[in-house]
Amino acid sequence: MSDISETIQESVEHAGQSKINSRVAIFVALTATFMAICNIKDGNIVQATSQAQAHSIDSWSYFQAKSTKEAIAENSVELLREQKLAGSEGLIKKYEEKISKYEKEKAVIKQQAEGYQKEYDDINVFDDQFDMTEALLSIAIAMFGITALTQKKWLLYFAAAVSLTGVILGITAFMKIALHSDFLSKILG
Repeated sequence: MSDISETIQESVEHAGQSKINSRVAIFVALTATFMAICNIKDGNIVQATSQAQAHSIDSWSYFQAKSTKEAIAENSVELLREQKLAGSEGLIKKYEEKISKYEKEKAVIKQQAEGYQKEYDDINVFDDQFDMTEALLSIAIAMFGITALTQKKWLLYFAAAVSLTGVILGITAFMKIALHSDFLSKILG
């Protein structure tokens, strides 16, 4: 009779393990699939942030080049005024026109550079959010693995909660809803 009791007990335990392992397998598959989709979107966002940053740097470099040309023209006007050479008034006027032109161009370039910087900052929020999504989903997958080994239901539920938090962050990032922690971004950044 003892053998029958042990066989029944083993069958019951095995059925409980199979049930948890089945749930773990489903959660891992769903979590990994969502993480892969988020990773693709995050890659696209990283490309967009790189492009916005490159445009910003290029614009600020162009702004600096115009500033240098403006400074050279201003110095030329100053030198011409100090030398007081005959006929230098036309040359001074020419340089003053260049200075005015550079100032106008710099204002436009500065506005473009600031626009690219704002675009970078706006996109980077969602890059951070997808990074946090990936971190949470990776942690959840690791916890699901431990759950399969330990067969602890509470760990399954905790891992599922961590996964759900990651999924929520990912979905809101897809919807362009900023839902991330500046505190965590600063720590991890």
